[in-house]
Amino acid sequence: MMKKNYNIIGVMSGTSLDGLDLAYLNFSLNGEWTYKIIKAETVSYSVDWLENLTNLINFSPEKLAVLDKEYTVYLSEIILKFILKHQLKNIDAVCSHGHTALHKPQNGVTYQIGNLPELATLLKKTVVCNFRVQDVKFGGQGAPLVPIGDLLLFNNFNACINLGGFSNISKTVNNQRIAFDICPVNIILNHYVSRIGLKYDNKGAIALKGSINQSLLLELNQLEFYLKPHPKSLGLEWVKEIIFPIIDSYCLKLEDILCTVVEHIAYQISLQIKSLTTVLFTGGGVYNSFLMARIKHFTTAEIIIPDNKLIEFKEALIFGFLGVLKLRNENNCLASVTGAVKNHSSGNIFY
Repeated sequence: MMKKNYNIIGVMSGTSLDGLDLAYLNFSLNGEWTYKIIKAETVSYSVDWLENLTNLINFSPEKLAVLDKEYTVYLSEIILKFILKHQLKNIDAVCSHGHTALHKPQNGVTYQIGNLPELATLLKKTVVCNFRVQDVKFGGQGAPLVPIGDLLLFNNFNACINLGGFSNISKTVNNQRIAFDICPVNIILNHYVSRIGLKYDNKGAIALKGSINQSLLLELNQLEFYLKPHPKSLGLEWVKEIIFPIIDSYCLKLEDILCTVVEHIAYQISLQIKSLTTVLFTGGGVYNSFLMARIKHFTTAEIIIPDNKLIEFKEALIFGFLGVLKLRNENNCLASVTGAVKNHSSGNIFY
């Protein structure tokens, strides 16, 4: 008989490079799935790893292969410290996203480092990982993968939006779950404040002091990506090739760049929620008070901001849940979301 209760460690590393999110989770099935976030923390990356992860797309295949092994060992060390610190005894599996090195699904490529079988050996635990590759092989975008969790764990909201390196939305339209990346968020904002030695613009305080450059705003809002139908997803490569050159061509003051980008983000998000009534927002971008105020300015939807644990660890929670579904050999990847040829159970299980 299949289990109905799982204790899982969910591990997530996102494009905003805030650090490695770890969460000890419980999932229980009693008609519907319920969850508990029991312990959770974010481990900041070292300066060396920050530099490596920022430059992944510039490395040769040989260099990436070496970093993949090193990152797998690094992950195992952090996860083992988490287990020891919280004295976690009952663990059915560690479910890890890895860190995205390459994501060009249009070329049939997606590659996350830290998903090697050695992770299970080092942890002496069952590991479920590498969730994106199979979907790309099936013709999908390999992203976003969170919507199955939104559907099964958060179906009391019209939509769920994550504000991380990128913003993405998950919602049900015509009885079908759809999801897609909306626009870049922290991947741009953090890039520009790093020039003055900051990791992020606290509460949007610098952006608040700036003025909107209407020409830049118009150019950003007219980008081809926004006209494309879903499924669609974004990667760091696109931001470096398209967004940064446009912004840099304007030679603006930092506060004006941030103010204009915040307005762009808020406007693009508002277009996706204008017909909705309740929207759950999570991710680090929720702490940007100025950004949230601009989103509220553009919409009549009720913006729901949950407790800090869910804001910060929802993606770790859902990748943990994707691992549970994989262990049960149940679909954890929706064709309606990614554009794959079929729904499927994605990921590798290493014992």
